[in-house]
Amino acid sequence: MRSQRAWAAILCFSCICIFAASALGTELREKTLEAFNHYIALTEKRMAGELENPSEFLWIDRQPIKSRDEFYGELLSGAIIVQHLETRENSARIPIPGGLVHHWVALVFVPGVTLSEVLAFMQDYNNQQNIYAPDIQRTRILSREGEDFKIYMRLYRKAIVTAVFNAEFDVQYFSLDSSHAYSRSYSTRLAEVVDPGKPTEHEKPVGNDRGFLWRLNTYSNFEEKDGGVYIQEESIALSRPVPVALAWLVNPYLKSIPRDYMTHLLQVTRTALTGTRQPSK
Repeated sequence: MRSQRAWAAILCFSCICIFAASALGTELREKTLEAFNHYIALTEKRMAGELENPSEFLWIDRQPIKSRDEFYGELLSGAIIVQHLETRENSARIPIPGGLVHHWVALVFVPGVTLSEVLAFMQDYNNQQNIYAPDIQRTRILSREGEDFKIYMRLYRKAIVTAVFNAEFDVQYFSLDSSHAYSRSYSTRLAEVVDPGKPTEHEKPVGNDRGFLWRLNTYSNFEEKDGGVYIQEESIALSRPVPVALAWLVNPYLKSIPRDYMTHLLQVTRTALTGTRQPSK
């Protein structure tokens, strides 16, 4: 027990040192953004092929038969599945100089709802601050044209340190047929907020901040079957990198953050959908 506490203290102290150092700020460089955009392009090429085949619409549908059946059993029993992903080019890792990509997929099954109900809920952005607080503190639809949205959110993240962002996203929804739909969300502005809620509140320059979140893309798939709707969220974020000397120590901790966050997000989504069917007016 004492050794476990010592290890936890060392890990915590190392993470604090890293994030404290990041408080000095870092800049998103063009080469980092170009590498991230290349990663996104390759990932979306893979997604485009998957959308053409409804039998492989969800991530679990593309797994070996035994694993696929086990995953479906877990989802139908109420579990949430979260997996780390990585896009590769010709089997090789894609280098992101000056940055770190966080790529995850998460799935949940929501029983007793229809696809149209789920889509109405997802598009009720003005109400999401009431559902996903404190992770989402403010939400507002800036504009809408058909199934294309521009939205504002104030995002709140707390791990070892707290980070708040004023974020804007372009979101598009697409219907494939009566039981399949998907959406694509791209961050268009992410500004870290200093002293949120205080008279001294202000934004750091976009792309020149502590580097916790520089880009955030979310790809959502929705499939109605088995008496409900499967929701899949694939998230790709860009942040500053972890110092190489401490990566072995810190990376497991950093990987636990998106896993816990996405699990909580889908738990809240399922609870809200099964408890409230009508979006706010």
